[in-house]
Amino acid sequence: MSNPIIAFVGAGNMAASLIGGLRAQGVAASAIRASEPGGEQRARLQQEHGIATFADNGEAIKGAELIVLAVKPQVMKAVCLDLAPHLSANQVIISIAAGISCASLENWLGEHPVVRCMPNTPALLRQGVSGLFANPRVSAAQKAQAEQVLSAVGLALWLDEEAQLDAVTAVSGSGPAYFFLLIEAMTAAGEQLGLPRETAARLSIQTALGAARMASESDVDAAELRRRVTSPNGTTEAAIKTFQAGGFEALVQQALNAAANRSAELAEQLGQ
Repeated sequence: MSNPIIAFVGAGNMAASLIGGLRAQGVAASAIRASEPGGEQRARLQQEHGIATFADNGEAIKGAELIVLAVKPQVMKAVCLDLAPHLSANQVIISIAAGISCASLENWLGEHPVVRCMPNTPALLRQGVSGLFANPRVSAAQKAQAEQVLSAVGLALWLDEEAQLDAVTAVSGSGPAYFFLLIEAMTAAGEQLGLPRETAARLSIQTALGAARMASESDVDAAELRRRVTSPNGTTEAAIKTFQAGGFEALVQQALNAAANRSAELAEQLGQ
């Protein structure tokens, strides 16, 4: 894999995580640069990763083959319109902003190879997962380069249709919060059953971590793992039946539908 010059426009937490992941993979500091209005954050990136930083976006992208747009969706249009005059035709745009379509990016930036990504917050620990979609101008080699960037912080999965990014947002983009909610609820229930709150919290968190490891590393799916843990007429079956009697699966479906629909609504609003 060649190491293209990668420029980050915006250097918040997600961008800093990607930069750290790339450096850990052996990408040279000289191949990475970033623009960021905050002087303190620029200094931190220089100190931690040895990369060149800029206050001006146009300066940062000069000569870069990949440009990672890592600014908030609400300011993306203004950033893109300001950036457009500085772009050259062969530069690949990678957007990690939720809700900004390829069509909107092309409208603001001009016709470019564009990759949209939906990462999630565990990327901050390099345990993330991202859905990626490329417009038709992205070559196979450019797709490989974009995948290298996102896989620096976890799993990167390609999508066939851009609309599937709304589903990715619902499943994995928002997904960490669902697990946090379950941990909260299990902690509260454990405390109500008589455990100290700290003990209940540690039990819940470690159980979630262990279950995720088992699901990730097993050669069978989650449904089979659940069946293996659920003895007939046992304690687990009593809990599972209670979940199902309360409409657990249907509620999860409704929740993810709501998240996906909201993602599509925001895309329409932000792309104007």
